[in-house]
Amino acid sequence: MPTPSPVTSQQQVRSSGASRFFLRGLGVILPSVLTLWILVAAYRFIDNNIAEPINAGIRLAISASAESAPLPQFLPTADELQAEQDRAQRARQDASVDAARWRLTRESVRAWWDARWYLDFAGLVLAIVTVYILGRLVGGYLGRKLLALFESGLLTVPGIRQVYPALKQVVEFLFGGEKKKLSFNRVVLIEYPRPGMWSMGLVTGDAAKELRATVGDSVTVFVPSSPTPFTGWTVTVPRSEVREVPLTIDEALRYLVSAGVVVPGDKPTALQNPTPPSLP
Repeated sequence: MPTPSPVTSQQQVRSSGASRFFLRGLGVILPSVLTLWILVAAYRFIDNNIAEPINAGIRLAISASAESAPLPQFLPTADELQAEQDRAQRARQDASVDAARWRLTRESVRAWWDARWYLDFAGLVLAIVTVYILGRLVGGYLGRKLLALFESGLLTVPGIRQVYPALKQVVEFLFGGEKKKLSFNRVVLIEYPRPGMWSMGLVTGDAAKELRATVGDSVTVFVPSSPTPFTGWTVTVPRSEVREVPLTIDEALRYLVSAGVVVPGDKPTALQNPTPPSLP
């Protein structure tokens, strides 16, 4: 068997060192890049789907009130109006005076808006203020009555009444009051999906009384999936078979998101029974 030459060995060592340094640099830069990418993607989604429609409505309102309000800077001159009518005739569009004036006014408002970049935040600010005001109104008696009337009318529309109640329950579950919103108490380990296979879960509370009549003293555990812990399974486990883990909710979520790469160092301890349940 031929012996590798010293030159070949040095090349392999150099290649291995370069790969190691590259992976190390990738590990350093990826968290920052991914964090910025998520923030930019979230901002673009909010800007395109919430802020921009509101901005378009604001520009439309300015264009509609340009003639009646004292906004002469947005109105076209006679020469511009005539040129637009000629262009519309060639393009087989509505060449009337009103239609030409409306198109030119909207273009003028859009150009004025684009020249001031800070106006793009108007829709986002207005959306935040509107949500805040709605939250304050719904907190009162009159606001709750108006919301109930609105929902009762909304539920009479076919298609919406099949979707809206389920979506409302999910939103109230995530963002509702203290009695409704999602709340994790502690991190535990349970034997799931079979004995001998342990899964990390988050206790959401005691089991419902209708279930306790069948399964006894039990707790409700949400078992997140990896690497997306926002989905998972909800199981009811006897309290004696639950093993509490000395981890915070954030540490458990990091462990699940990393698919076990971020390994917690502490060992699980029994919640009540110090000995694990015997396997069947």
